[in-house]
Amino acid sequence: MSAYATKLAEAFAGRVIERYYESAVAERITNQDYEGEVRDKASRLNILTFGALSLQTYTGSNLTAEDVTESNAQLNTDQQKAWYFKVRDLDTFKSYIKNPEGTIIEQAASLMKETIDSYVLGLWGDVAAGNRLGTSYTTGTVAVAATTGVVTGSGTTFTSGMVGKGFKATGHTVWYRVKTFSSTTSITIEDDSDDETSAYTGGAITAGATYDIQANTALQTTSALINAHVNTLATYLNEDKVPKSNRWLVVPAGISNLIRQAPEYIPAVETAYNEVVKRGLIGMFAGFEVFENQQIAGDSTNGWHVLAGHKSAITFALGMVESGVEDLIGNFGKAYKGLSVYGAKIVDERRKALAEGFLKL
Repeated sequence: MSAYATKLAEAFAGRVIERYYESAVAERITNQDYEGEVRDKASRLNILTFGALSLQTYTGSNLTAEDVTESNAQLNTDQQKAWYFKVRDLDTFKSYIKNPEGTIIEQAASLMKETIDSYVLGLWGDVAAGNRLGTSYTTGTVAVAATTGVVTGSGTTFTSGMVGKGFKATGHTVWYRVKTFSSTTSITIEDDSDDETSAYTGGAITAGATYDIQANTALQTTSALINAHVNTLATYLNEDKVPKSNRWLVVPAGISNLIRQAPEYIPAVETAYNEVVKRGLIGMFAGFEVFENQQIAGDSTNGWHVLAGHKSAITFALGMVESGVEDLIGNFGKAYKGLSVYGAKIVDERRKALAEGFLKL
């Protein structure tokens, strides 16, 4: 491939990425705080997190230096999407790059935005147990076996759809997570951790205990209730001491309409074009920047998994790792071929910086 064709291919890839960053919700609600560089189809990037410091009381005697533990999680760029399309000649390809409005670049950036937004907003399953708003399942009573986490129910009708939901029985001091479903009277729970080997450390709970499987089904919301529901999500973050700045909430159009009707809603300033028009920012509500986006997981019948959080929660990486123009074998003209890779990671320490509202109209 000639140097000129290589330059055009790189310019095209750069313009697509640039347009993506201008308009994607994913870019606004994630961070890029990783070490390393996206180089190929399986880049492994490091995310460093540190243990909490304590503020010591000084009495005049020697202080004891704390050991600031450092943990290293890995983000894998395991999502791969490719472009491959014909171009008549290099001059036509150059015209796409020089005047991208309404051309193939705009289409490519829009598709990338929708695909990546859907991927990032689909991470609602990584929300910390206990940070979910919905209709809980509490029917019957349970016993929990030590070590194994086997939950034996009495008068229960457990379902496979409960896997991944938060679980807390009377006697528990923290939330756990449903690991597996065995029958309508038997499930297994585990510690709410993704970065460690699965285990249950909550101890035995004797038979007859009441319990809560959080947000098992969608909770109906209305214009009169939406403020209270969003404030509940804010309360989850407040209780976990998540910073109040840089908080965001992403909702589908139906719930966006309810928020706009609420007296507490603060509309976005129309002059902020990139955020208001391109990214779907509708304004402020309950301390969140609210974005309207139809890539939210779920539907109006079964409920949407509305995601809220802080920018520190999700670490995201994106790169265009291959880009070139090639001659079409056995045909006239040329073709552009490009490969984008991306991935996201929510380390255990940051899962508390997310909250989910399982809501329906």
